[in-house]
Amino acid sequence: MSRRHAAEKRQVLPDPKFGDMVLSKFMNNLMLDGKKSAAEKIVYGAIEIMNEKGQGIATDDEGETEGSASTGGAASKGVKIFHKALKKVRPQLEVRSRRVGGATYQVPVEVNTVRGVALAMRWIIGAARKRSENTMVERLAGELLDAANDRGSAVKKRDDTHKMADANKAFAHYRW
Repeated sequence: MSRRHAAEKRQVLPDPKFGDMVLSKFMNNLMLDGKKSAAEKIVYGAIEIMNEKGQGIATDDEGETEGSASTGGAASKGVKIFHKALKKVRPQLEVRSRRVGGATYQVPVEVNTVRGVALAMRWIIGAARKRSENTMVERLAGELLDAANDRGSAVKKRDDTHKMADANKAFAHYRW
């Protein structure tokens, strides 16, 4: 990694159906071997399933993640559930290794928003791939619904990350 300057952030185009930047990034993370149309089918299919099944989930309009297109009532309930799931899975703290005097300490640090959203996306996709439903559409919809209801593997991963940061808060003074 270059020490001179940070890499430039690429601007991602919003997804064609809902005009949502975060959903577009999610599709890009889900995509394998450059097959974007397959990733779109999976995500849009999962949103349709969430529209049908997500009856008991209260979606809060004021707490949308940044980059989402707030089109008022035009955005479907499935997209709102998606944003709620991302918000629930996003970690606040994580541990980073810090070497001090020959010893390595796990130092708890706050997660910046962009990294938090990227981690949440990665964890949701990884948890969905490990689920036992038949198709990826069903797996992703199930994991997003579970995450929106504070259940599932992705939420457990966030909780484990927070527990590790809490257990190592004695080393917080090594934060840089």
